[in-house]
Amino acid sequence: MSQAVQPEMPLHMRRDAFDPTPALSAIREGEGVRTVTNTFGMQVFLVTRYEDVKTVLSDHARFSNTRPPGFVMPGVPPISEEEQASARAGNLLGLDPPEHSRLRRMLTPEFTQRRMKRLQPHIAEIVDAQLDALAAAGRPADLVEHFALPIPSLVICELLGVPYADRDDFQRRSARQLDFSVPIEERFELQRQGRAYMASLVQGARVRPGDDILGMLVRDHGDELTDDELVGVAGLLLLAGHETTSNMLGLGTLALLRHPDQLARVRDDPAVVTPAVEELLRWLSIVHSSIPRITTTDVEIAGVPIPAGQLVFASLPAANRDPEFTDDPDAFDINRGVLSHLAFGHGVHHCLGAPLARMEMRIAFPALLRRFPTLALAEDFEDVQFRSFNFIYGLKSLAVTWS
Repeated sequence: MSQAVQPEMPLHMRRDAFDPTPALSAIREGEGVRTVTNTFGMQVFLVTRYEDVKTVLSDHARFSNTRPPGFVMPGVPPISEEEQASARAGNLLGLDPPEHSRLRRMLTPEFTQRRMKRLQPHIAEIVDAQLDALAAAGRPADLVEHFALPIPSLVICELLGVPYADRDDFQRRSARQLDFSVPIEERFELQRQGRAYMASLVQGARVRPGDDILGMLVRDHGDELTDDELVGVAGLLLLAGHETTSNMLGLGTLALLRHPDQLARVRDDPAVVTPAVEELLRWLSIVHSSIPRITTTDVEIAGVPIPAGQLVFASLPAANRDPEFTDDPDAFDINRGVLSHLAFGHGVHHCLGAPLARMEMRIAFPALLRRFPTLALAEDFEDVQFRSFNFIYGLKSLAVTWS
């Protein structure tokens, strides 16, 4: 039986453990913008400098998130116009203002700092319960399985009204859906399955809206939103709400274990936790690039002309390590205190769930390190398996132990 050929890793996704490939730095220090090949074999323009990335992400008029009529990625299975419209509905990442603004305005109240503060005690309870589960698993234990993945999954399930008993199914779907080594046909089928699942939850919320975000949207905006839009919004929140934070918790713990002096400060000094989380976000930049933009007109970035109708990738790891943005950018330093990193994007598409993700990390990291003050790797660092060929960078697993 012939085996599937592993696609070549696109340049913008290549990493060396915590660090982006040196080739990204070479582009940033050289021409700033270069044509590269994406996972679909298409030539795209890769933008690498901090200020240029901010320009791309903040200018939705010239760098659009929407796709023009007839735009199809190579190798994508045939999809009817009706199904394409259904899949686009409610997906904030694929919309520009004013449609994007209309949907985001409905969701923003659920992600305010005040709302997050009310959630803080319950998130702390979830973290403590998973620390108990980690201890019960015995040494060595997989930190991803028992800590990094379940915490954000539990939180987002409760916020959305998704039964936690369904987590294995949606975690499996989302992990493979974001894995670019999985055949495109299978990823699209997983997307359909995910939408069908969310549609069943939307129908339930229409009948009996709960106190969760889905119930709030039905009660407050049910006449303004179609079922497809509710499915799109809820599906995006579910996918992004656990995939991003879980990978930050796993990879961030590994980063701290590799910097024991800074780990000790995060464990022992509450004042250090917030800047440490921001530095982990900047230094790790787990999202390789923003959602690709399409130029709506001829543009020029860093002196490089880009014709209309071209895909533009904004490299978040390269931008966050730009020496024009911060001094000694390749060093991990929790004293840095930089808040203007681009780990959550920039402009109108700045991550809606950023306050929630920050709170989960500010609670989870110190709680883990205080509960297990002797936490250590139970495998050689060289043997740690990174989740490389994926839209969101992270770890497949992380064996840890303690005394």
